[in-house]
This record gives sequence, C-alpha cells and structure tokens, in this order.
Amino acid sequence: MSVINNVKIYQPGKETIEKGHLVVDDGKISYVGDGDYEGDQTDVIDGQGKTIAPSFNDTHLHLLRYGLMKKELDLREVTTWEEMKQIVRDRYTEEKMEENEWVIGRGLIDSQFTDLDHLLTAQDLDELEYEKPMFFLHDDGHECIVNDLALEIIKEHDDLEKNHDTFIEKDENGNWTGRFKDSAVHFIKFHFRQKTEDEVYEAIYDAVPHLLKHGITSIHTDDLNYTGAFDRVWNSYRKLEKEGDLPVQVHLHHYVYNLDNMKEYLNHYERRTGDGSDRVRMGAFKIFLDGTQRLHTAALRQAYHDQPETSGTLIYSQEELDEMVKMADDNNMQVTMHAIGDRTVEQAINAIEKVGAGKMRHRIIHAQILAPDLLERLKKIKPYLEIQPGFMMNEYDQTADWVGNEQEKYCNPWKTVSKMGIPFTGSSDCPIGPLSPMMHIYAAVTRQDEEGKPEGGWIPDERLSVDEIYHAYTATGAELEFQEKRKGKLEKGHTADFVVLSAHPGEVQPQQLKDIEVLETWVKGEKVMAKQEEYA
Repeated sequence: MSVINNVKIYQPGKETIEKGHLVVDDGKISYVGDGDYEGDQTDVIDGQGKTIAPSFNDTHLHLLRYGLMKKELDLREVTTWEEMKQIVRDRYTEEKMEENEWVIGRGLIDSQFTDLDHLLTAQDLDELEYEKPMFFLHDDGHECIVNDLALEIIKEHDDLEKNHDTFIEKDENGNWTGRFKDSAVHFIKFHFRQKTEDEVYEAIYDAVPHLLKHGITSIHTDDLNYTGAFDRVWNSYRKLEKEGDLPVQVHLHHYVYNLDNMKEYLNHYERRTGDGSDRVRMGAFKIFLDGTQRLHTAALRQAYHDQPETSGTLIYSQEELDEMVKMADDNNMQVTMHAIGDRTVEQAINAIEKVGAGKMRHRIIHAQILAPDLLERLKKIKPYLEIQPGFMMNEYDQTADWVGNEQEKYCNPWKTVSKMGIPFTGSSDCPIGPLSPMMHIYAAVTRQDEEGKPEGGWIPDERLSVDEIYHAYTATGAELEFQEKRKGKLEKGHTADFVVLSAHPGEVQPQQLKDIEVLETWVKGEKVMAKQEEYA
C-alpha cells in the first residue's frame, strides 16, 4: 500500500478536494479522502499541494507513425523547393542507402513554397537525381507525392487504380502526376512502405516516453498501414509488454479496405474487440469513408463553397458500408469510421442505425460537419464521436470558405453535442494533431489558436467547459473500451492511473490551459514519468 498525501484532487464533474489524499493498494485506488492521511506513515508521499487528476486516454492516434517520424525528414518548416532539395541531399547519400530503401519525408506543405508556382509532381522530384523510390507525405497525412521510380513500383499493383482511382491525380492527358490523396495514400503505405518487426518495435519503444510526458496512459492506435501485417503490429506491442517496456494500455485498430479484408481477419484471428492481454488489446475495425476538407474530398451534402464543381467523395456505397458494419457487429467487433463531411456522417449513421450502437459502442471519427437532423439522429442512437479540438486551431479561418457561412455554425459543434447527451472522446490524431491533451483541452475551451485568435473564440457558443473536455479525455475513453468500472476516474476500485499537474485545470484562465505541465505520470500506482527539474 502507498499513500499520496497533501494533494488537491480534481475529478471532472465533482467538487475538488482542496487538500486530500489517495490510497493505492495493489495497483488500484482503495480510498480517496479529504484532509491529511492519519494512518501508518511508512509509505506516505508528500504531494506538496499539487493537483492530482485522472491520466489521459487518447482514443485516436497513430503511435507507430509518430515513432517512425523521428527517423524521417521533417519538412514542416520548409518553405522553398530549393531548401527541401538541400535537406534531402544532406540526409541521404545514395551510396550508403540499402538496396530497397526509400527516400522518405513527412510534414510536407508544398503549397507554401515561395519558389514554385505549382504543387510538386513526380517530374519535379527527378531533379534530386536519385535512383531510389521517394515518398513525401503531406503534413495532414492525407496527401503524398512520389517520384517516377516509385510510380513504376506502385503501378504494378492493379488494385490501386481499380479501387482508388478517384484519389489518383492525373494530368490533362490522363497520366499519373505522382500525387495521391486519402485512401490511395493509405494503400501505398500499406503495400510499399512496410516495416520489419524490429523497426516497428524500435519505433514504438521510442514513442512511448512521449505519451508518458503528456500524461497519456491509454491509447487507441491505427498502425497497420506501416507494417502490412497485423501480426507484426500485435507481436511488437506484446514483446514490449513482456519486456516491461509498455506501461500504457493499447487498443490496436485493424484498418480494412473492404469486406474481404474484414472476413480475412475474422477467419484468421479469434481476438475480438477488448480481447488480449493486460496492456495490449484488440480495438476496432477502422474504415475510411471520405477524405478531408482541405483536399475537398470530405463528402458534403452540398457543393463546396469555394469549389462548387465538387461536393467531395464517398468511398463506399451505402450498401457496402451497411454490410461491413453488420459483419463487424455480428462478430463482436467495434467499428470506428473516419467521417468528416455531413454526407459521410449521414452514411455512418445510416449503417449504425441498422445494427444499433449500444452493443459494440460503434464510433465515428471527426464528425466535423454536422446539421440539425444529424444531431437529432446522433442523440437517439448515441454512437461515440472521437473529436480532435486542436484541429480547429489551424482550420477555423478556412471553414467558411469550404462549407459556406450557413453551414459553418454546425462545424465542430461540441457544446451542442455535449448538451444533447451524445458521447464524445478527446483525441489527438497525432502526428497530424498535437500530442498534448492540454493543448486540445485549451482549444476546446477557448476555440482559439495558440496566439489567442480569433478574439472571443470561433463560434464561441460551442466552447466546452474544462470538466466536459477533461471527462471526454478520461472517463469516456474507458467507456469505449467497456472499462468504465475499472479506469478513467479517481474512485475506489479503479486503476491508479493519474497525473500530477502544475495547476488545477479549472482554476486557471482558459488561455493558460495550454501551459499546464504534467509533472508526473503514474500507472497502476507506480510513477513512470517525472520531470527532471525539481518543483516546489
């Protein structure tokens, strides 16, 4: 038994204990008390009046990709084509590259290049003069550019053009330009950028400390695209767990392209949602239903305001999706569906209504563009929405251009969602969004970017309270996992997963939320991360 004494205890939705103590026994909370602990002082830790709160559960990220990025070219701050070419040449020496190695970069935002009047194509990449395939991923993960050698490799796979032709960019003569969007990007990663089990293991090992730094002790991650084999993902995480190097609990999603992918998993594996070990569990089938607003591929019920010739793209017919969701539900598998546009959210709702959301707690990722009728249907069936408040910081000033002023008020309407009792979780979609939960909490509460813009917040009526978004980042994630009686709260019988914060989230100005630091992270009553510097 151990006791954390002299702490302020923050539990969303409950009155804060200004000075209390937490008793931990066998990895679980056995008592939460007001005032000083008066029992045996042998294993008592002085919390120095700091704030203790539940640790975070990020229900939507890509941990493997985050770990791999540490060894890839980071192009996020590059603003010219000349600078990008120099960075590639400085990093890659063709004579030292392995036979099948690719030139890889991520974070590309070539629309900001000041020395080009067009977006990069395969032809441009030929200026680098490498006899190696190249792959550069856009900052949001939904667009990539490859060179001609990579195109030759990719074109050998007929299924890309057959199933993802909409997302292959072509010139006026019908030739591939080397640019791909949305599901075509995932297809390329899945088939041509596969990592070995050792590489997967190393990348995850490198990424885990970053989770702990931000107080994240549970995650739901989609990693399949970078391995090409679910066993490779599962075995890497299990190896980390067996070696004592996986303090976080992980739910592994299985990304499926079609019904055949789904059947293949169901026929070869017995694990269903929630099955697994203490630290590594089966998550959901991940299904992409549309693209993004930036690329105008998120499917809207009306034309894009700034590109009236398109309303986006649905990847599946309603019949195909209905069959996939039913197949999953019949086999005790949860589905989590990427759906940004209102037409896509409607499609997801249609499919979930046919099987019900309650049994498997099916989920919709993003749901950024809604409407009154969709909100009423969501209220009735209550699927879980996985939101990323931090996305608003970079998109709020473009949203009206995409959807128009009338539709804008139904974009990211999280206060309305909360008032209607529609369950929602907090998540990062890292590395696309910032990993820090406190940054997303700040964005949800202020609806501003890091510089405090726009003044008063974007659509301020949709600002969430600290309690609402903190609850979404903790207890609601546990509900998704059917573990609401075991984790996500500082209550008797729950796993002793908590953080020590530099300030109480409800007692600082909203603009200061992003500056709150995680001083310590505890898992099962054991301290697994502490900031190096001393704090008083």
